[in-house]
Amino acid sequence: MPLEEDQQVVAFLNQGLKRLEDFGEVQVTKPFQRLIGQIDHKPNLTVGISLESGLLNLSVAGEAMDSADIAQALRAYHERRPYFKLKNGDYMGVESTTLTTLAHTLEDLGVDADQVDQGDISLPAYQALALNQSLQEQNDLTYQTDDHYAKLIRDFDQNQVGSFTVPQDLQAKLRPYQIAGFQWLMTLNHYHFGGLLADEMGLGKTIQIITLLLAINQEQKLPSLVVAPASVVYNWQDEFHKFAPSLKIATLGGGKVERRKLLAKSDQYDVFITSYDSLKRDIALYDQLEFQVQIIDEAQTIKNARTIGAQTVKLIHAQQRFALTGTPIENRLSELWSIFDYLMPGFLGTYQHFSKRFEEPIIFNDDQAKRAQLSQLIGPFVLRRLKKDVLTSLPAKTEIVEYAEMSGVQLKLYRARADQLIKRIQTSDETDFKGDKIEILAELTRLRQVCCDPHLVYDDYKGKSAKLSQTIALIKDQIENGHKILLFSQFTSMLDIIAQRLQKERIQTETITGAVDKQERQRRVKQFNEQDEPAVFLISLKAGGTGINLTSADVVIHYDPWWNAAAQNQATDRAHRIGQENPVTIYQMITKHTIEERIKELQDKKQALADQVLSGDQMSTTSFDKDELLAILDD
Repeated sequence: MPLEEDQQVVAFLNQGLKRLEDFGEVQVTKPFQRLIGQIDHKPNLTVGISLESGLLNLSVAGEAMDSADIAQALRAYHERRPYFKLKNGDYMGVESTTLTTLAHTLEDLGVDADQVDQGDISLPAYQALALNQSLQEQNDLTYQTDDHYAKLIRDFDQNQVGSFTVPQDLQAKLRPYQIAGFQWLMTLNHYHFGGLLADEMGLGKTIQIITLLLAINQEQKLPSLVVAPASVVYNWQDEFHKFAPSLKIATLGGGKVERRKLLAKSDQYDVFITSYDSLKRDIALYDQLEFQVQIIDEAQTIKNARTIGAQTVKLIHAQQRFALTGTPIENRLSELWSIFDYLMPGFLGTYQHFSKRFEEPIIFNDDQAKRAQLSQLIGPFVLRRLKKDVLTSLPAKTEIVEYAEMSGVQLKLYRARADQLIKRIQTSDETDFKGDKIEILAELTRLRQVCCDPHLVYDDYKGKSAKLSQTIALIKDQIENGHKILLFSQFTSMLDIIAQRLQKERIQTETITGAVDKQERQRRVKQFNEQDEPAVFLISLKAGGTGINLTSADVVIHYDPWWNAAAQNQATDRAHRIGQENPVTIYQMITKHTIEERIKELQDKKQALADQVLSGDQMSTTSFDKDELLAILDD
C-alpha cells in the first residue's frame, strides 16, 4: 500500500491494524514503528497577535509545521479525521487540545483553513475583543501579543473612555450623560470600531451623533452619510441646522436627478442625509463614493438581514459605522446579528455560526451562561441608558389601562368570528395549519378591528363601538381640562372614523399617516406644537411612532394594542422626552374578554425578558403554534 494513498493508510491505521491484532501477534518493521511514533506526536501550536494600522494581525506557528501543515491539521479536525499528512510526507495525529482551541477560536473569528494556508491573517481591529473573549474561554492555546493589542484590551476591560472636548461651535448645552455618549462614540471612532447607540427613546441620540460629526469634521476629508426613515429625514436636517449650522448639509429628498446632482458634488458637503427608500433606488450612485462615517437611524429597520434595505446599507463604503435605535431587539436575536453585521461585518460570525453559538442555546434552552457571554461580547459596542436612570428631572409618566366592554351586536359579531376561527384551528392538522397561517393571522387582524369598531370589517354595520364611545368621552374630558393629546392606532381607517367624530364635537385635530409626505408632516408637527389651544393629533403607529418631537402634548392614547410593546413605547416617547415640562399620562384602550386582553398579556411577558442581553428589549418569537393561538383567542 503506497503511503501516498492517504485515505487507505488512515483506514488501515484506524481499523485494519486492530483487526489484525484480533487474529494474533502483529510484528512491525522499524520504519513502521517510526510512522506510528509520528502519529502519536500531536500538534503544538502558538498564536502571535498584533494590532497595527486598524488591522488585527494573527500568525499561527507550530513545531516543525508551516502554514500549509497547520491548514491541513484544521481541515482534518473539521472533517473529524484522526490523522493528517504533513508536506514532508509524515503523518500526525489530530487529537490535540491546542488544535481544538485554535479551531474554535478561528471559527469564532470567521477564519477558515484556506486563510491559514495563505500565511499571516489580517482582520478588522474590532475582532480584537472577540478574539480576547475566545482566548479567555479556552486557555489551552499559547499566544503572544504586542503592546498595542494589550493596551486596547486593557482599555476596554477597564471601560476607559477617552476624554474628548465637545466642539465649541455646537449650538446646544449637552447633559452629562450626552457628553459621556459623545465621548464613547469618539473612543470607538478612534479605535475604528462601530457602535450601537441604544439609548431609550427621548434621550437625544440625534444630538449626540451631531456632536460626533461636528467634532470629526474638524479633521476629516470625507463627508458623512445619515440614513433614516423617510418620515424623519427633514427632522435630521432641521436638527443639523439648529445645533451645527457650520456643517454643510445636503438633504437627498428630491427626485433622482436632483439627488444625483447633489451626490456628484460630494466634496462640497460635510453631511448627506437620505432615506432608506431613496438609498435603495440610488445605490448605483454610491458605488464610487466613500464616506467618513455612516449613520443609520432607527436601526431596527434592518432587523431582517435578508431584506433589500438591510443589504443596501451594508454596501456603502464608509470608514466608520454607527447605528441608532431605542429598540435594538424587538423579537429575535437575529435582529441583533443583522445590526452588527452592518456595524462590524464578521464580528458575530456568519448568521449560521451565531445561531448555533448563541441564538439557539439562549432562545430554546434559556442558557444563562451563553446570554452572559453574548452580553459581554457586544457590551463595549452598545451604549444604552434609560430615562429613569439619567433624567431624574423628567416629569412623571403615569400609565393607565382603560377597559371597554362590548355588548349587543358588536359582541355577537366578535364572538361569532372568534368561535369560527377557534373551530378552524382545532380541526386543522399541522400541515393545514402551516398552510393557513397567513389567512389565520389576517383573521386575527379582523378580530382586532371588530374590537376597535365593527365598521372596519362590516360596511353595513349600524351599531356602536364600545371602545370608540369610551375613547371619545375620555378625549372630551381631557380637552375640557386643557390637555393636548396624541392618539395612536395601527389602522388609518380607524383614525378617519375618530377624526369624523371629533369634528362633530368641534375638537381641533391634526393627522399623520403614511400618505402624508415628509415636509407636510414636519409642518403639521410644528403647527401642533406651536398652537396654545387643546387639540388631538391622530397618528398611525408606523408612520408617526418614531422620529418626531411632540412634547407640547401631555396625554397619549393607544387606541389599539400591538403585539410588541416596543412599538407603543416608541410612540409614547414622542411626548415623554427631553423638553417635556408636564407629567404625561398614557392611556391604553383595551376591550375586555377579547384578543386585545391577550395581546396585553403577551406584551407584559415580552417586557419581562427585557435587559437580558443589551439591558435590552424583547427576545421572544412572534410566530405562534396552534396552542398559543387558541390561548390568545380564549375569553
